[in-house]
Amino acid sequence: MSEEPAAPRENIDDDSEPEFELTEASGVSGAPVEAAPPAGPATPSSRSTIPPEKAVELLSKISLFSALQPSYLRRIANLGIEEDYPLNAVIFKEGAQGDKMYLILSGAVRISRQVPGMGEEALAVLRAGTHFGEMALIDDFPRSADAVAHEACRLFVVRKEDMEDLLFVDRDLAYDLLWSFVRTLSSRLRETNDKMTFMAVTSKF
Repeated sequence: MSEEPAAPRENIDDDSEPEFELTEASGVSGAPVEAAPPAGPATPSSRSTIPPEKAVELLSKISLFSALQPSYLRRIANLGIEEDYPLNAVIFKEGAQGDKMYLILSGAVRISRQVPGMGEEALAVLRAGTHFGEMALIDDFPRSADAVAHEACRLFVVRKEDMEDLLFVDRDLAYDLLWSFVRTLSSRLRETNDKMTFMAVTSKF
């Protein structure tokens, strides 16, 4: 059975393709638009390589864990994995279900929100030694803001599912963590109340 002749290929001149640039209304050319990096770490999550005592020290600075005894902190530290994110990679989006807590080992993370008609509003830039997303280990509320790699960064991560497994088998730790959560929540409510009182008083003058 004879084969049908293939249709002749058209000559395509690669050099004839236009280069698109972001142009302001004033006519000033900007840099070529780059595709946004996909959400998620650049490399698969791996077990933490930082010394256990360093991980315990970092965890002890988090208000949710600050009242826990060192033996409990070591158990939580053993759950840690590491994730690497390139510049401008999305770590999580506002409204997403929280399932991880993050400690910044290197680089920087930008916490921001998207304002309709205005674009991104940066709320904070967090650097090495700081943390974010820790309340996701306790509650089931969605993320209240975006987290984006402000610089290429490496993060120490504790996943909620791993934390829940640990609390299921270690009831003493679960009890202490519950009371720590109550104290943290109470402290944040007092801070919010003080700020609202201050704003109410100063607005009268």
